Amino acid sequence: MKMKLLIAIVDDSITDTVIEAARQAGATGATIINGVRGEGLKVEKTFLGLDLTGQRDIVLFLVVAERARAILETIDTAGGLSSSRTKGIALQLDLEDVVGLQTQIAVMREEIEDEV
Repeated sequence: MKMKLLIAIVDDSITDTVIEAARQAGATGATIINGVRGEGLKVEKTFLGLDLTGQRDIVLFLVVAERARAILETIDTAGGLSSSRTKGIALQLDLEDVVGLQTQIAVMREEIEDEV
């Protein structure tokens, strides 16, 4: 079964919204890495050396390839990523091989049977 890794780096205020939307679009789970930092095109202002930007989270979704684009678009819409430069970004990567999903593969196959 072909899998994709969706990575959403989002403002922590929309993490739950993005996860819920992805689940409704077919994602079966998520891994969250809290409190990451980054810089965009412009360096954000600081106050006495303290970063004034909000916290970011990295949300990882391992999804069936057939659903990846639809889930990615749902993340974009739910999080408003394309309409605001401060909300975050999302991307997808092809995965060559995945282990540790034997208990979930049967359920995933059953769920996408009608889509393939």
